[in-house]
This record gives sequence, structure tokens and C-alpha cells, in this order.
Amino acid sequence: MHRIYRGVYAVGHTVLTPNARYLAAVLACGPGAALSHRSAASFWGLLRSVAARVDVTVSHTSGLRSTAAIAVHRSRRPIATTVSEAITVTTPMQTLADLATALPRRQIEKAAENAEALKLLDLRRLDATHPGAKRLLEVVESHDLGRFTRSETEDAFLELCDRHGIPRPRVNSIVEGFEVDFCWPEDRLIVETGGRHHATRAAFEDDRARDALLTSIGWRVMRFTTRQVRRASGEVAARVLSARSPSLATPGSRSP
Repeated sequence: MHRIYRGVYAVGHTVLTPNARYLAAVLACGPGAALSHRSAASFWGLLRSVAARVDVTVSHTSGLRSTAAIAVHRSRRPIATTVSEAITVTTPMQTLADLATALPRRQIEKAAENAEALKLLDLRRLDATHPGAKRLLEVVESHDLGRFTRSETEDAFLELCDRHGIPRPRVNSIVEGFEVDFCWPEDRLIVETGGRHHATRAAFEDDRARDALLTSIGWRVMRFTTRQVRRASGEVAARVLSARSPSLATPGSRSP
């Protein structure tokens, strides 16, 4: 028997799967505890989490404190839970509402996109009195869940747009018969990121031929590498703003 937490032991070894780690943390927090927040999002497949600590929600009357292994969240209100894989966990809609109280908009959108794809998004089950309900509804209603980003670089680019006041582009849409990563039709501007299709010389040349064709019919095509999006976001934002309108060339400014 190997002690994981006080009163919680692993049999034979201490190499735990993610779900076993979640179960151990919930058991350690006692009756009424539930896996929640980012850990619950990871459990349901809504967001990836590599956090060292497991998120667990307990009653506000609990005397438990956060530790290096468990992040304790206290709730004064009833929380919606279910049991899956023997783990007491917040329901997908409760999880999304919890995330909406703390995460940046793009991460909430991503979680909602994944919930929609997994058929876990059901607004009828959302507690309208939850502190995160209003924000979650606004995100879902204003975001086109049918158009998903397909890479972490694309997610990073949308976060970059939000940070620098760049109006949201269309995502993975069709322009003149070609699928493009991002576009602003009103500005005739296209942005491609990451170069996921550029593994071969032929693909590289096809991209350039496509760029030339789109340019010839009035579109402007800009390409940014993953490194540029992640490490030179201010420069990328300035170039995009300048391409949309010279008067918007300073990152952080807002379009009319």
C-alpha cells in the first residue's frame, strides 16, 4: 500500500493514470467533494490540462486548504455533479460555467467548441444563476461554434487578436474556392499561420501559387510562423492592423 493522500492509498505502485489521480484527490477531500474547473474540463475532454494540481470543489464550510497537489475551491451554492469512471465530477455545463468565471475568452470558446463537438453542450442544463452563466451564454451566442480552430497556433492567433483589439476574423473559411486560416472579407485580408501544410516543397510551391492567385484578384495574404505568433505577437498585431487600415497600426487600438 502506497500513501497518496491521508486516507487514500494506491495498491502495488504509485504510477497513477490521470483519472486515478483525479479520483484520489476527490476522495482525499471527503464526502461532497467533486472534481471541477480545469481538471473537470480535462476529464470531459473540453480543455487539455497539464497542471500539477488537481481542482476540487468542496462546500464553503469545509476546513480544507489548497496544497501543492490539490487546488481547493469553495462553493456556497449547490453544484451540479455526476459520477463517471467512479469519480464525482461537475457536469459539463457546470464545468463550462466555472471556467467562464476565470479563463480568457478564447479558452472559454475552445472549451465550448469541444463541448459542442462531443455533444456535451446543452444550454438548457445551464444554471442561469451561476456567476459564470451570463459570460458563457454571451460567448456561445456570439461565437460561431461551427468554425473550429485546428491547432494551438490558430488558438494563439485569436488570443493575439483579442489582446490587441483586432476584430475577430472568420476562421477556416472558404475564400475564392480555397480554405484559409483567417480572413477579414471587408478588408480583403487573409492570414495564414503555422504552416501546417508546408511539409514538402510541392506544398510550399502550391501555397505560393495560391497566394499569387488570391493577390491577383484583390486579396492581401499574410503568413506568420508559429514562432512569430507566440514570441513576436506585438509585431504581428501591428502588421495585421496596418494591413486592415493604416490608421489602426498601433497595437491595442480599437477599430471604430
